[in-house]
Amino acid sequence: MNWSMTGAILLALAVILGAFGAHGLRERMDDYARGVYEKAVFYHFIHALGILIVSLLPKTGTFPPESAGPVCTALLAGIVFFSGSLYLLALTGNRWLGAITPIGGVAFIVGW
Repeated sequence: MNWSMTGAILLALAVILGAFGAHGLRERMDDYARGVYEKAVFYHFIHALGILIVSLLPKTGTFPPESAGPVCTALLAGIVFFSGSLYLLALTGNRWLGAITPIGGVAFIVGW
């Protein structure tokens, strides 16, 4: 998998979703939902940046190439489960989605 491209695409998606939340969803979300959505965007952005950085480190000789794939996979899983569940929670109000969020948190921890 091309992790550099994946990281770049995920970063662009984080910017798009952040702008959409700030402008397109402003009237639809209450303060709680807005805070949840902003947290989703923040973690999405930070960990997408992590994917991009980790994908480039083997080229500098500072990170083993065979480790980059598993680390990036864990960070991607974290984005999907952590940020994804928070995006859905903010948009739908279904609080049971919060039960999925820790799966993503564990994936972030594993990745780092």
